[in-house]
Amino acid sequence: WEIAEAYDRIWCSVGVHPHEAVDHALLQSDKLVALAEHPKVVGIGETGLDFYYDLSPRDIQERVFRTHIEASCASGLPLIIHAREADGEIARILQEERPPPGVLHCFSSGRALAEAALELGFYVSISGIVTFRNAEDLRGTVRDLPLDRLLVETDAPYLAPVPHRGKRNEPAFVTATAAAVAALKDVPPEHLAAITHDNFFRLFSKAGASGG
Repeated sequence: WEIAEAYDRIWCSVGVHPHEAVDHALLQSDKLVALAEHPKVVGIGETGLDFYYDLSPRDIQERVFRTHIEASCASGLPLIIHAREADGEIARILQEERPPPGVLHCFSSGRALAEAALELGFYVSISGIVTFRNAEDLRGTVRDLPLDRLLVETDAPYLAPVPHRGKRNEPAFVTATAAAVAALKDVPPEHLAAITHDNFFRLFSKAGASGG
């Protein structure tokens, strides 16, 4: 969180990515809760399940994911969820655990997971993937997402949006993603910017409380 401490408009989260879950199999939620007391920590994660790369055993990924959910419940901070090739498992765990609202980060999953998450008060964050030629299913889902649950992101340095695809992604490229999402939602880009700004501070309310 050194970078977050250095800049007023940067915040951070605490968590273990599912790729590294195997190295933190005995993680306890109280450790995450203690870290989350830092004033610039506004979320729990990135956490979740990645059954595409499977860099950690699936049972350990699930155990560590549930630990993060416990920390979210205890701290009241939103989860930041990574879901890849694990839509059904993510939906099942969220329905079982009923955590506070969070966000499906860098969303590229199916419509069913989006709907399950929305029912639990979650937000859906869209990355540059939405601009890719083969992402028509994702674009269809984005058209149907409620504006008041929508966020945009870069996932920098990865997944640079068209027309920057193939380059190192940068935070500034979020405008290209936002423009694509605004077109799908049939709203002006400035309107989408205002809505996603408000959505961010509604979800990550600790950021607003710290002067965002």
